[in-house]
Amino acid sequence: MIRALWYLAVLTVGTFWWGGRVVFASLLRIPHRPNGVYDQASGRWSQLQLSAAGVKVTVTGAENIPKDQPVVFVSNHQSWFDIISLAANLPGYPRFVYKKEMDRIPILGQALKRAGHILIDRQNRQQAFSAYDEAATVIRDGMSAVVFPEGTRSRTGEMLSFKKGPFVLAIASQVPMIPVYCAGTFDIMPKGTLWVRPHPVTLRLGQPIETKGLTYDDREALLLQTRAAIEALRDKGD
Repeated sequence: MIRALWYLAVLTVGTFWWGGRVVFASLLRIPHRPNGVYDQASGRWSQLQLSAAGVKVTVTGAENIPKDQPVVFVSNHQSWFDIISLAANLPGYPRFVYKKEMDRIPILGQALKRAGHILIDRQNRQQAFSAYDEAATVIRDGMSAVVFPEGTRSRTGEMLSFKKGPFVLAIASQVPMIPVYCAGTFDIMPKGTLWVRPHPVTLRLGQPIETKGLTYDDREALLLQTRAAIEALRDKGD
């Protein structure tokens, strides 16, 4: 109970502090640059929450990330703490592709948009694919991205079916995909609750999956290959 209340207090204050800095910086038209105010806010906001929740994150397979080029990280999605753990530990402060519902969260919604993260309206197919085109441009310009092909958090901890949109994005970007399995996050905060329970997290990063030369027609095969890679990472902990 005390841990959960402490976490909620830190989440609220941290979101207003770091999110407010991002919004203010964007109003001043401060440009995006590596390790600038937008990147620092994302990393420190995430690290603050992990600390408040008593969560330690271990990363394995970081050597699989190609050097000096952007990638698309493709991860399972069990909990809010998937996002936080990835934001605090992936190199280069990648941009997240996030769902429209988060846009309604005070301060956080504005901060995500102004920091360059990509909003997807899953109810509007045309808008969603337009956003994927925008994200592909950002990636080709040198910024890595994180996508959750399940589209929403699992209520059971088991992986849901994958949507094809993120794989269309990866193909349009023509950059390697890095499969990721977030282990332990479901035990911290399952979907539908705000109560946190400290639990260690492991981010398992797999071998790159190449997309160079693939076309739109390859999206289904790429989906199946990536899902198999994430399932293999999951099974490493069994």
